[in-house]
Amino acid sequence: MNALQMAKTAYATNKAPIRTPRGIEYEAFARTTHRLKAAAERGRAGFPDLAQALHLNRRLWTLLAADVAEADNALPRELRARIFYLNEFTTQHSRKVLRGDETVEALVDINTAMMRGLRQKAGES
Repeated sequence: MNALQMAKTAYATNKAPIRTPRGIEYEAFARTTHRLKAAAERGRAGFPDLAQALHLNRRLWTLLAADVAEADNALPRELRARIFYLNEFTTQHSRKVLRGDETVEALVDINTAMMRGLRQKAGES
């Protein structure tokens, strides 16, 4: 690329949207939830994908729980406690899903509620 081409592209509009932390969280929940649903719909044939989706979901919730456990987290104390509890529930429920004792519905519902909350807060800003 020569200097003229570099100069033209240096001030070109950026096509990638600016992402907020809330938007990144929303997208993480959306992708993970989609993977949970898609794997569950495939039944036994989708079990490997389901196991991977459950693992990703637990990682997401573990990161969220670690974030709300930080002393300098700005969320209200009660909300932080609820999020931490949901992490524990997600871990336990995921084990039951892997054993075949439960379905992913509760996890999908929780993630969907989180996405609604993230979207609602974004709309208020």
